[in-house]
Amino acid sequence: MSNQTDKLSVLFVCIHNAGRSQMAAAYLAHLSGGAVEVRSAGSAPADQVNPSAVAAMAEEGIDITAETPKVLTTEAVKESDVVITMGCGDTCPIFPGKRYEDWDLADPAGKGVEAVRPIRDEIRQRILGLLESLDVTPVSA
Repeated sequence: MSNQTDKLSVLFVCIHNAGRSQMAAAYLAHLSGGAVEVRSAGSAPADQVNPSAVAAMAEEGIDITAETPKVLTTEAVKESDVVITMGCGDTCPIFPGKRYEDWDLADPAGKGVEAVRPIRDEIRQRILGLLESLDVTPVSA
């Protein structure tokens, strides 16, 4: 593998790295129990994580208040085994030999927590499916 550890590495990418990719990264880190190295980034990062995403994840007992949107780097893509994009289109660099998935998810930007919950729940289901495809048993379903 391309990274220094024997862990699989997954990178979540969306435009602002403030909602979908942050929730997905938090779920993967939580449900994998640390078995997967998790990164997230945005092609045009926002100033802060979406407060509705923070609130929606807090309801699940997952605290993402300390997370900050990060800019997508070529290195982050190179160091990841799986790259999951969420509506960033052509701004995501493509490298041969990587597993790519594009998750079509509603953008939680500017929405209240009630509107973010169904997006959060869909992300959780997709993360469980991703773990299964990576042969990683979730620590808690």
